[in-house]
Amino acid sequence: MHDVLVPLVEVLEVILNLFKWCVIASIVLTWLVAFNVVNTRNRAVYVIGDTLFKLTDWALRPIRRVMPDTGAVDLSPVVLFLIIWLIQAYLPMIILGGY
Repeated sequence: MHDVLVPLVEVLEVILNLFKWCVIASIVLTWLVAFNVVNTRNRAVYVIGDTLFKLTDWALRPIRRVMPDTGAVDLSPVVLFLIIWLIQAYLPMIILGGY
């Protein structure tokens, strides 16, 4: 049973790492749009931004709903990174039964 679950844990860790990179790309693109470095009227920028929004918003929206309003600073990605870090730290222990 242990031999079957090790690849599963590795695949889940890769998926979580890819998701973290999508969140980072979304944050950077949001800053670039906010500071008028890139323009969303450009079709490529719009498609990339929309894709990143669709990939990350489902995880960030519940955190934004719970967190208090901090004005222009969005701290929900920091909370999401902490949650992902906790999942990555405890996932092998939970699935593989190790301590």
